[in-house]
Amino acid sequence: MKVSTSLTSGWTVSLNTTRHRPEQAPDALLGAALPAAVPGCVHTDLLAAGLIKDPFLDRNETDVAWVGRADWSYRTRLDHAPDATGHERTDLVFDGLDTVAEIRLGGEKLGSTRNMHRSYRYDVTDLTRGERSALLEVDFTSAYQEAERVRELLGPRPNAYPEPFNFVRKMASSFGWDWGPTLVTAGIWRQARLEHWSLARLAEVRPEVTVLADGTGRIRLHVEVERTPGGAERTLQAVLQVAGAEARLALPPGVGTATLDLHVPDVELWWPRSHGAQHRYACRLTLIDADEPAQPLDHWERLVGFRTVELDTSADTAGSGFTLLVNGVRTFVRGVNWIPDDALITRVDPARYRRRLSQAAAAGVDLVRVWGGGIYESEPFYDICDELGLMVWQDFLFACAAYPEEEPLRCEVEAEARENVIRLMPHPSLVMWNGNNENLWGFRDWDWEPQLAGASWGEGYYLDLLPNIIATTDPTRPYWAGSPWSGSKELHPNDPRHGTSHSWEVWNRLDYTAYRDDVPRFVAEFGWQAPPAYATLRRAVTDEPLAPDSPGMLHHQKAEDGNGKLARGLAPHFAAPTDFDTWHYLTQINQVRAIATGVEHWRAHWPHCAGVILWQLNDCWPVTSWAAIDGDEREKPLYHELRRLYADRLLTLRRKDGRLILTAVNQSATSWTGQASVRRLDTDGDTLEDHEAPFDVPARTVADIELPDTLTTPIDPRREFVVADTGNLRALHFAVPDREFAYPPAEAIVKVTREDNGTRVTVTAHTLIRDLLLQADRLHPHAGADRGPVTLLPGESVEIGVSGWDEDAPEPLQHVLRAVNGSGAPIRFGDASR
Repeated sequence: MKVSTSLTSGWTVSLNTTRHRPEQAPDALLGAALPAAVPGCVHTDLLAAGLIKDPFLDRNETDVAWVGRADWSYRTRLDHAPDATGHERTDLVFDGLDTVAEIRLGGEKLGSTRNMHRSYRYDVTDLTRGERSALLEVDFTSAYQEAERVRELLGPRPNAYPEPFNFVRKMASSFGWDWGPTLVTAGIWRQARLEHWSLARLAEVRPEVTVLADGTGRIRLHVEVERTPGGAERTLQAVLQVAGAEARLALPPGVGTATLDLHVPDVELWWPRSHGAQHRYACRLTLIDADEPAQPLDHWERLVGFRTVELDTSADTAGSGFTLLVNGVRTFVRGVNWIPDDALITRVDPARYRRRLSQAAAAGVDLVRVWGGGIYESEPFYDICDELGLMVWQDFLFACAAYPEEEPLRCEVEAEARENVIRLMPHPSLVMWNGNNENLWGFRDWDWEPQLAGASWGEGYYLDLLPNIIATTDPTRPYWAGSPWSGSKELHPNDPRHGTSHSWEVWNRLDYTAYRDDVPRFVAEFGWQAPPAYATLRRAVTDEPLAPDSPGMLHHQKAEDGNGKLARGLAPHFAAPTDFDTWHYLTQINQVRAIATGVEHWRAHWPHCAGVILWQLNDCWPVTSWAAIDGDEREKPLYHELRRLYADRLLTLRRKDGRLILTAVNQSATSWTGQASVRRLDTDGDTLEDHEAPFDVPARTVADIELPDTLTTPIDPRREFVVADTGNLRALHFAVPDREFAYPPAEAIVKVTREDNGTRVTVTAHTLIRDLLLQADRLHPHAGADRGPVTLLPGESVEIGVSGWDEDAPEPLQHVLRAVNGSGAPIRFGDASR
């Protein structure tokens, strides 16, 4: 049997000054060999050694920029490995090298790399035999050096940012983005090991898993075998086992490929969350020597799920759609865009993946789009998505730039794409491949064409190379050329009437109410910024006083004119904030309002609109951004709002043909029958008119419910609003912006109850309280609340669970409860509060 020896210990890293010595490098680093973590990167090793400041704090990012332009050398010694005894072959395997590296063992060059997204294997049999240890060296050249070399060779190409990330196959966002720092890493970023084997090994296993019309599961396993000279003349046998079923196939001498077909009757299907259970089956392939079947040579084992995936892009009278069907069921996608969860990606471990993806599932998310400026995520990411029922839309790694199609890049792109398609194929959560992020759009609208002057820019990848790889390698999944993409070169790539759309004009230039102006077929990106949690800011930025435009705050705002857009977004709704705390609260509330406006509008137009994917779920460092969860893993108010917006059932009051109507959205698998109580109230909470609205909404449909004009037409819009309730769902409609509405001062009784597992805060409203928010992290950096903004009518109460808060709090409770009343001022406490 093949055995592995992990290479995680005994590594050192040192500054390689052969090419140049960075002036900013500390003297203590010169000639020093520091302990190195493998997997890891140079930045984390320097942090551990205390030789650089934390780049996530203040403006330290700029002080460590030299690290990304330096060259680095990793070293360890390979001692005699007892595991190698009795095996014909020993391979040195790197699952990931970041990025431009030369590998030597015992002074002999094994190879060089220029792609972070590939694995590498070297036959080191002759170099690892004997009793003496051998020096293993991995020398990294700065990714800047390689990118600038390739740019000089192939000529410049336009991109959305000033760094040359489109000339090297490395995580693009490590060169900085409009939400992330510039931290150009280097290192052995995935597992390194020795593999010892004899006769033959499984070099590639490619599973096609689907379901036949009669409910039978089918697995077609394509296998490639590598043989040693000693195994070339042996008859091998491949044995596939799933759920008690078995298929066997002999590989005669000299044969290196095989395809096994296995039918599994009456399989239980894998479903996305909220559609059904996530059934998975152990799939095991064993390679044996036919002459010695009791001693397996190698094996491959994964959990697979049986399901079908289709993408309906057929034309209709409105254009052409974009609807995912899983197991034949048409699905409205409730998605989030995913970026690398840490700018120093080797710090993202399986536990962190589980925390983040569990948060997504708890918020009602059913699809995660792995965005094309990051990485093909590590295996635990996809395993957890399989388990939680989170569908995965996987971008190929091209984003916001023109990419050369010539060598030395083209062969890297092809090898990278094919390897990662095969690696990820076993995962039932993976439902589609996407060619790029915004590059087809960029060519059309971002003035690339005149700059390119006929040079290649990536179109051949997206419309030829990548779809061919999917068609021949992973035919069970759909491929889409890009996002946005309208499905044809004859159409504008971001035409909302066709395919996928990115809605960024609203955030960049308009009030968020403009989301209601159109109904795209599928919204693959849209978002609105807000700052991170207060405790996150206080950890990361030491400005005194803290202000939206203080130096540290501006450094942690990477978007072009980001603060200006935040201010322009507030202006139609609120008076300009006069202090930081009010600005912080109102910008977070405005993010909630903006996203709610878009999601409610688009969900109400199912099936014309078949999905929304929020930009973005997560952050990679402390920053003002579009994220729902900030860089310190704290949930912003938007996160809690997603739980309402992405629930199976949603109630919304909206205008249609000039009239206010009630819309009931039912994305569940069962019909929804009930009655909504709809009232027009004044600011004192008095009912001016009411109406009972019965509804019956079949499964996975939307129903519009007409309301009387006398109910929906206010006599005094500044003092009246409409509320609709059914069960625990509520919809609100205010006819005028907040800055024009005559809110009473927010007043409530607040009761604090200590419990074994945390604290319960009960707020009972004396007045109308709009968007009440308890900012728990202001009580203690470790504290968190279990709900976000809530609107209370006079006399209503809400219970808010708070974890991580003891008696000592940096701010009194009344300072951390805010509402829109009074433009974000703290609420007043009644006499009975305690």
